[in-house]
Amino acid sequence: MASKNTNNTPDNLQNVENVLTKSEIFIEKYQKQIIYAVGVVVLVVLAILAFRNWYMVPRENTAADKLAVCQSYFAADSFQVALNGNGTDQCIGFKGIIDEYGWTKSGDLANVYAGICYYHLGDYKNAIHYLKKFDADDINESYAATGLIGDCYVNLGQTEEGIKYFLKAADSQNDLVSPIYLKKAGIAYESLGKYKDALAIYSKIKEKYAQSQEASDIERYIGRATVLAGKQ
Repeated sequence: MASKNTNNTPDNLQNVENVLTKSEIFIEKYQKQIIYAVGVVVLVVLAILAFRNWYMVPRENTAADKLAVCQSYFAADSFQVALNGNGTDQCIGFKGIIDEYGWTKSGDLANVYAGICYYHLGDYKNAIHYLKKFDADDINESYAATGLIGDCYVNLGQTEEGIKYFLKAADSQNDLVSPIYLKKAGIAYESLGKYKDALAIYSKIKEKYAQSQEASDIERYIGRATVLAGKQ
């Protein structure tokens, strides 16, 4: 017995016609609303493009220019001027850039520069504040800022908190960065009398980062931590 081709039956054709008719009626009924909705979407897209090209891009370029001026003072160790500016519109300082262009990439980068300036000026609380605001695209920049937060906490006498940030920075698994912050963590552990923890850190440097600068004298640290841990 031959199978029926149900795709071309009169009933199916009638159903298709009904659907098309209903669609046409819907479009005709709500034509103005549809055109309005499409127009709104187009206007929103055009507004976003205009805002980006005529406002955001020029502001980003201006912020980058102002950042470069502050960076020149920073490179010369003029941290106060780099941070607060010199009273001219050309150099408004990293803080000024953050206030005026904080949402730009240069404004974000100004956060870490401001944090470093405060660190060098001995204001560790403000250094932590700005370093924590930094949202780096570059992973190495992010871990470097994290490690400096650890230094700030240690200098504030909050060594346990500092160790947390050292270990977080060491999680980068970077052969250059990780051993630096691991060693800082080990030294911090020693300052707290936690010699077994320090020994574990130093041993990790020896085993995992044997070619690093920090490993060049790690045996001395391991020996000291071993002796002191044995006395506990």
